Amino acid sequence: MEDEVRIMDELFADGSIVIWILALVAVEAIFLGLYCWRMRRGPWPGEILFNLAAGAALLLALHGALVDAAWESIGLWLVIGLMAHIADLAVRWRR
Repeated sequence: MEDEVRIMDELFADGSIVIWILALVAVEAIFLGLYCWRMRRGPWPGEILFNLAAGAALLLALHGALVDAAWESIGLWLVIGLMAHIADLAVRWRR
């Protein structure tokens, strides 16, 4: 149990937990794209691209906070996340 706690402490202390989560998001995007291409059903990757980008930007802002990055860097990722979110809403609103 102590080893698991130490590992989690390290993952959060250096922000690498966020990199692992971003890798999972990338795998999800690839899987959805392949599934949609193969089965011709499900959300088309272009439809969820902005949603994934917004989530990735928020994760990168979290990474910045975990590693004590400058507030400008964290703010930039938050603004990028907001723009991706607005773009996602615009795409969904047109349907």
